[in-house]
Amino acid sequence: MTTIPSWRGLPRPATLGLFLFFCAGFADGALVPFFPLWASSEAGIPVGAIGLLFGCYAGGELLAAPLIGGIADRIGRRPVLIASSLGVGAGFLALFFAHGVVATALVLLLTGICESVLHPTILTAIADVTEPSAHPRWFSMARVSSSAGQILGPACGALLALMSLRSVFLPGGTMLVLGGIVMLLALDETISAGRATGDGDEEYEEEEGLSALLSAFRDGRLAKLLLWVVLFEVAGNWIEAVIPLYAHDAGTLTPSGIGALFAYAAALTVGLQMLVSRMVEARSALWLTVGAGLATILAFALLAASPAMLALIGAVSLCSIAQMLVGPLVPTAVNALAPQARRASYMAASSVAVDLKDSLGPSIGTALYALAPRLPWIAGIPLVAIASLGLGAAIGRARRPSNDSKSKPSARPEAVNPPELPVPWSPNPATE
Repeated sequence: MTTIPSWRGLPRPATLGLFLFFCAGFADGALVPFFPLWASSEAGIPVGAIGLLFGCYAGGELLAAPLIGGIADRIGRRPVLIASSLGVGAGFLALFFAHGVVATALVLLLTGICESVLHPTILTAIADVTEPSAHPRWFSMARVSSSAGQILGPACGALLALMSLRSVFLPGGTMLVLGGIVMLLALDETISAGRATGDGDEEYEEEEGLSALLSAFRDGRLAKLLLWVVLFEVAGNWIEAVIPLYAHDAGTLTPSGIGALFAYAAALTVGLQMLVSRMVEARSALWLTVGAGLATILAFALLAASPAMLALIGAVSLCSIAQMLVGPLVPTAVNALAPQARRASYMAASSVAVDLKDSLGPSIGTALYALAPRLPWIAGIPLVAIASLGLGAAIGRARRPSNDSKSKPSARPEAVNPPELPVPWSPNPATE
């Protein structure tokens, strides 16, 4: 009988990466549900500008990603993770003192610059020290770790919101500062492990900054994949960005109740992510993305029908299930396409798509909500239907060899002919 190995037997950088995902999830969970309410009630910010402030945060990430997105490929994963986690934590702490549109926008812009390399570098460090066949399992565990933080973050924020909405920024910032200190004391550099088998990647070593990121986007399959990721995630983000306003204006939930709702959604991911991954391990990428699309469409339909409590609970439950289905697929696909020496650059290119979601999602969602409370849900249904089909097809293409690999040999075949994504995978590494 095989057994799952203890945490002591797992690679330390990977387990530290899970811890940092927990810290980031905690901070996001404490920030996102309460930010619109804090901005409109305590920070003197008009409702119409809230989406633009979300855009400033994502805009900082978008501005920084082309310049420093792949920096972990050049100076190492460790210094990037230390600096970015400390920077994001300091930015969240600074929000406690911010007031007005200009000051808040500046803080969010600087915080976004630091955040631009946080998540992609964590995923890259995990990929450096784990086998490709184990990547889907590790990326699923990363989602579980982030969601565990998103349980405690909104729960902590809900308690602090009873005293002051601005106080919700303090625990999130403190948690990320703690994560940076832990990385400083315990994390070993992983870049050498990632390049141990990177023969033939020397041609990528001289590319820096914008050229390094563009080299990732020049991979046609990656560009198409990320386009569909943006469309799918933009619409899905409306649930997270608009529900706080929708539920509050309808009188369904208090700020503390909104925090509890998002904590419940994160708890679903913690409890069900690995189970769902195991149940659908034999399914194709298209089946998974279509299933996620149907779940999101049903969530929108519930919200369009009513802002009642049952509709809100059902919507966030369905949205959580949708993310469980597609969440581990995208980083696995991106990592499979990436040459060893450009892992961080490819992950940074992927993070640009996420940053666009974080910018466009709240901006478009709150703008539609300002026109009509139910408009985001009605407009989101056809967008999700199209995006889920396109995303499934793009991930499927990422699993097939490119035409160039059939006609031209390569010093490192996997650079142009990525290995097939390891789906299905075994949830028990002892059986692989």
